[in-house]
Amino acid sequence: MDLVTHQTATRREWAGLVVLVLPCLLVSMDLSVLFYALPFLSADLAPSSSQLLWILDLYGFVLAGFLITMGTLGDRIGRRKVLLAGAALFGLASVAAAYAQSTEMLIIARAVLGIAGATLAPSTLSLIRNMFHDPRQRQVAVSVWTLGFAGGAIVGPIVGGFMLEHFWWGSVFLLNVPVMVLLLVLGPILLPEFRNPVAGRFDLLGAVLSLATILPVIYGIKKLAADGFAWGYVGSIALGLAFGAMFLRRMSTAENPMVDVRLLRRAQFSGAVAACAITFLVLAGLGMFVSQYLQLVLGYGPLQAALWSLPGMAGMLVGVSAATAIAAKIKPSVIVASGLTLGGVGFALFAQVSVESGVAWVVASQIVLAGGIGAVATISTDLVLATAPKESAGAAAAISETANEFGGATGIALLGSLGAVVYRNELELSAPDGLPAQVLAQAKETLGSAFEAAANLPAALGDALRFAASSTFVNGVQWVAWIGAGGSVLVGAFVLVVLRRVPPTAPNGGGHDSAR
Repeated sequence: MDLVTHQTATRREWAGLVVLVLPCLLVSMDLSVLFYALPFLSADLAPSSSQLLWILDLYGFVLAGFLITMGTLGDRIGRRKVLLAGAALFGLASVAAAYAQSTEMLIIARAVLGIAGATLAPSTLSLIRNMFHDPRQRQVAVSVWTLGFAGGAIVGPIVGGFMLEHFWWGSVFLLNVPVMVLLLVLGPILLPEFRNPVAGRFDLLGAVLSLATILPVIYGIKKLAADGFAWGYVGSIALGLAFGAMFLRRMSTAENPMVDVRLLRRAQFSGAVAACAITFLVLAGLGMFVSQYLQLVLGYGPLQAALWSLPGMAGMLVGVSAATAIAAKIKPSVIVASGLTLGGVGFALFAQVSVESGVAWVVASQIVLAGGIGAVATISTDLVLATAPKESAGAAAAISETANEFGGATGIALLGSLGAVVYRNELELSAPDGLPAQVLAQAKETLGSAFEAAANLPAALGDALRFAASSTFVNGVQWVAWIGAGGSVLVGAFVLVVLRRVPPTAPNGGGHDSAR
């Protein structure tokens, strides 16, 4: 009875969870909140096209690159210490970004924001591992954490659009400051400190190799998605993979490795990480088409399009809550596979979208898809924490988050490229008669380019081009959606096999918590 009492979280831990969720909201918000500010900061700072890309992408690049380093650092010197240091740096960099007087200053501020953001995700998740010892309570805490990250991604564009209607472009960064101040004040009071007492010295060479692995691969994948095929981008990926082989060898031979590679040999851990990463792959690949469909095909403004994503948040809340409620009775493999199957249904619903169908199919598919993904993310993330020893929970969380980043970037590159190929090939065949060759070449680049070209044509020809481009774009989206549906079902079958021996989560010390 004493053991159960000791393992049950108190009000202090639940209050601490609220504090941990706040930076999660901001980290995911900062990945998207800048999109709507681009026209305003472009007019103010006049960046070149390449500088504009760095302003947009550098945060995500650096965040992904430093996740493993920061997660491991927290295990060694203290997770709360790294979290609070990251919060202070995040706040300062936000102020610098808000009041940037030059493009170079904004780019540097975005890089520092990425480094600081990399401290927040693994630190918050690994602290949950220390604060919630009861598996059922920990699963609830992970559910709240998952909703925090998802909510930030959805709310970011909405908040950004609202701020830009009333203030200058730098105001979108100042949102971070009061939250980080609150974290710095309440963190030492509500959050416990934890570090691995036998972790040994920090592996500096391993940290360098992890950066040399992740940054070139992420860069190459994202540039392939944005600019199309180029050998330089393929070479960047190959270089990163070569460093990755050196990193894994280092982890196998180092006296105090950053990452325990034995974790990757555990089906429970690697299966959960793979399920989440592949889910992010298909989700990100579809997400890039949703915004284009709403804004270009349906003609919604950016803020209105962002508001239509809110029903998806409701679907995710249902999925997360349902998965958490049944986790004590049903195996994780069944819940995750069911979530992926539900996600497949959502993709299939999105495949019914057409030029004339309107927003109803989009909303329906988002609700169903988000419900399935919410279940997958909650259970898989909890499995990652349960599998890893408490001493290395920071590194385990960082591996999971890095895999998700890779999944998202790869999804945009692969599925985005597929949609683009379908669009270009079909527009070549369906373009209206009498369209000049140079206009057709411009229209084949992107749907946005087609609409720009149509605006300079006679009314009838422009309308015909817009309809042809919209129709071929939607055909490409349908291809991507059906691939997402099939991929979700296949990954669900994979999860049923890999995680079949993992039992349901039992309260008070039972279940699949390997650290017990």
